[in-house]
Amino acid sequence: MYIQGFNKTSLLDYPGHIAAVIFTPGCNYRCPFCHNTDLVLSGITDGEYEEEYVLDVLKKRRSILEGVCITGGEPTLQSDLPDFISKIKELGYKIKLDSNGYRPEVLKSIVDTGLVDYIAMDIKNSPDKYALTCGITNFHIENIYKSIEILQTSNIEYEFRTTIVKELHTLEDILSAAAMIKGCRHYYLQSYIDSGNILEEGYSAYSAEELLAIKKAVSSVIPNVELRGVDIERIDHD
Repeated sequence: MYIQGFNKTSLLDYPGHIAAVIFTPGCNYRCPFCHNTDLVLSGITDGEYEEEYVLDVLKKRRSILEGVCITGGEPTLQSDLPDFISKIKELGYKIKLDSNGYRPEVLKSIVDTGLVDYIAMDIKNSPDKYALTCGITNFHIENIYKSIEILQTSNIEYEFRTTIVKELHTLEDILSAAAMIKGCRHYYLQSYIDSGNILEEGYSAYSAEELLAIKKAVSSVIPNVELRGVDIERIDHD
C-alpha cells in the first residue's frame, strides 16, 4: 500500500469519531479546483510512509482513536487497498473511505465484503458538466451512476458531497446533481476553499448567504441536505 500522507489525529474527517487520516497518492481526475495538488500529481506508487510504520502507529493509538479515514488522491487506484483495510480492521478500527466513485467495481467489492463502515463519495457536478469539472476526457458518467446505486442500496453508512465553485456551478447545476442522488441519506454542500495549493488558479467561492440560498433550493429535492464549512451562525446574527 502506497501512503503519501498520514495524520495521526483528526476530529473532522470521520463524522462522530476521532480518527487517523491516511492519504494515498495519485488520482484519475484532474479537477482544476483541487486543493490536494501534490497528491493528485503524484504517481500511484509514490509513498513517503511505510505501511508497517502506519499500522504500528495505529496499533499503539487504539486507546485514543476510534476510526481511520482513507482518502487521497483516489484510494481505489491502489490495488492492495482491500488487504490494507483488512489489516486495519483487525486492529478494531472503524473505516471510512473517501472516493470519487469512478471505479464502481472496487466500491462494490469493498461494500460486499463489509470492509468499510462509511463511504463518502464526491458528486462533482451535473451530468452535463461532470467531465469538465473532473478535468478529463473520455469520461463515462455511467460509472458514477453505478457507484451511486451501490451506495444507495447498501447497508453501510454513506454520504454524497459536492464542493461548490462559483465558476463551475450554477444553482441549476447543483439541482441537477442533487437529482442524481435523490433519496440519499446524507448530502453535503461544501464551499470551495483556496488552500494555496490549487491545480489551477482563477476560482472562487460563493458567499455564505448564497450557499444558504442554494441549500434551501436543494432541500426541495433532498430534504436532508446540509452545508459544510460554512459559518451559519454568523449569517443568522448578521
